[in-house]
Amino acid sequence: MLPNDSPVTQRCVTLIDAHHHLWDLTAHHYPWLQDQPEPHFFMGNYEAPKRNYLPDDYRRDSAQHRVLATVHCEAEWTRDDQVGETDWLTQVHHTQGMPAAIVAHAWFHTDNAADVLTRQAANPLVRGIRSKPVTAASPDRMQDGLPGSMQDPRWRRGYARLADHGLSWDLRVPYWHLAEAAEVIHAHPEIPVVLNHTGFPWDRTPTGLHAWEQAMRIIAREPNVWLKVSEFGLKDQPWRYADNRRIVRTALDIFGIERCMFASNFPVSSLRVDYNTLVCSVADMISDYTPSQQRAFFVENAAQFYRLDPALWKDVT
Repeated sequence: MLPNDSPVTQRCVTLIDAHHHLWDLTAHHYPWLQDQPEPHFFMGNYEAPKRNYLPDDYRRDSAQHRVLATVHCEAEWTRDDQVGETDWLTQVHHTQGMPAAIVAHAWFHTDNAADVLTRQAANPLVRGIRSKPVTAASPDRMQDGLPGSMQDPRWRRGYARLADHGLSWDLRVPYWHLAEAAEVIHAHPEIPVVLNHTGFPWDRTPTGLHAWEQAMRIIAREPNVWLKVSEFGLKDQPWRYADNRRIVRTALDIFGIERCMFASNFPVSSLRVDYNTLVCSVADMISDYTPSQQRAFFVENAAQFYRLDPALWKDVT
């Protein structure tokens, strides 16, 4: 169902989903889904996704659209077996035909960081790494030099190893850390980076939106940084078309649509919006761009960034 404040019409969109998750809670361990709840989860209560989410579930959610390929982003599988998730997803790929590519996990600052990264890179489906640095819960709680943060020399050495393996970095931090991230990224222009979830514009007050926009402008200056236009959900608030349209349009203006890609973040996003509403809404938000720009946003940019097999998407209309 489309939101009440939305002018959107139903449509079938051809797309590559640049960011989703799968999990089998009966067979594998995801502490945030199975143990104690994450107390600071960005959308508040998240009981609904605490169930198996497998390819059939994803296909059911996305059935109204033509999904050419998907990219799976690590889903916080237990960190004492970081390669285990990649091995399982590889089996899923061979039996279910998805995902087409994997963004795996590897810490950058631990004793086994180099070994885990080498093992992840050996899998031909792995295109990048998502490794979340230590961050502050709010701008007024930031501290310098914490172990595991982007200021940690050990973390920075681990980050630099991505270039040795030809891997990209999925950057997931709140907007108040984007200037810090830009400094790291600037030192390694050879590493492609994609910012997750539109930079998390959680504070929708005028002051908060201004701070988010300024931070986005800082990181967008780095030409090797791309953007996933995804996850507009807010803590304990409904999904509002008009508010989220402002976020999307501002982000596109800052980065340029040529560096932006659609990503669903399902099933996490389902806490606030169904798949069809999400896709149709974003398609409406960019409907004044040219057809070639819209196709780049929904298909080609993700395919290029994650180096997807051209047979999956090229010359597909």
